[in-house]
Amino acid sequence: MSLSPTGALRHSGHLFAMALDVLRTVPRRPFQLREFIQQAWFIASVTILPTALVSIPFGAVIALQIGSLTRQLGAQSFSGAASVLAVLREASPIVTALLIAGAGGTAICADLGARKIREEIDAMQVLGIDPIHRLVVPRVLASMVVAVLLNGLVSVVGVAGGYFFNVILQNGTPGAYLASFTTLAQLSDLWAAELKALVFGAIAAIVASYKGLTAKGGPKGVGDAVNQSVVITFMLLFVTNFVMTAVYFQVVPQRG
Repeated sequence: MSLSPTGALRHSGHLFAMALDVLRTVPRRPFQLREFIQQAWFIASVTILPTALVSIPFGAVIALQIGSLTRQLGAQSFSGAASVLAVLREASPIVTALLIAGAGGTAICADLGARKIREEIDAMQVLGIDPIHRLVVPRVLASMVVAVLLNGLVSVVGVAGGYFFNVILQNGTPGAYLASFTTLAQLSDLWAAELKALVFGAIAAIVASYKGLTAKGGPKGVGDAVNQSVVITFMLLFVTNFVMTAVYFQVVPQRG
């Protein structure tokens, strides 16, 4: 990737153009169902276990920190609401996005990059086959579906881990933990988290596909493309998360 400002703008424009091409190509038929199922299964197989293992310490750290803070403020009865809302709104989409980008995105980028340097992509174009429709769209849709499902898994495991550490280690009250959560939480929090996961999955797959299809320079170039895709995806995810969170708090009224 060029380090000059014009090079960065050019790559940004090409990435945005590819995102539009993916959006335009999604309704095109025939839909590559077999490719979609294979990619969804592959992404799920490499991300389910790491996601579940990472979500446990995330929920534990949030529960311990918030439990200690609420006890100092004399508001320990609200520790459940604060912990669960933190996991549900922010931790679960972020953990899902990082695992999708770090495990699934790197695999997508490496696969497409290897096809590119072997000139398979050029051969497909010569034969009149659109690589976006044949390869990219199934991977983007598979990443989005798996991200939504993983977000639910992270939410459940994170909330359960937070409950365990708050009640067992910090001597919290189970009834107060659950009552405060049900009082302050609302269904729109879950829908917002699922929407974040959906968008994050699309971003991770599009960036990985773009870097894979533009890889050059042999195996070293593919490795560089994989590293760049992870860095770019993480930057875009955190910016997108901030924007979506700000819009959510402006649109959806919060319970008090």
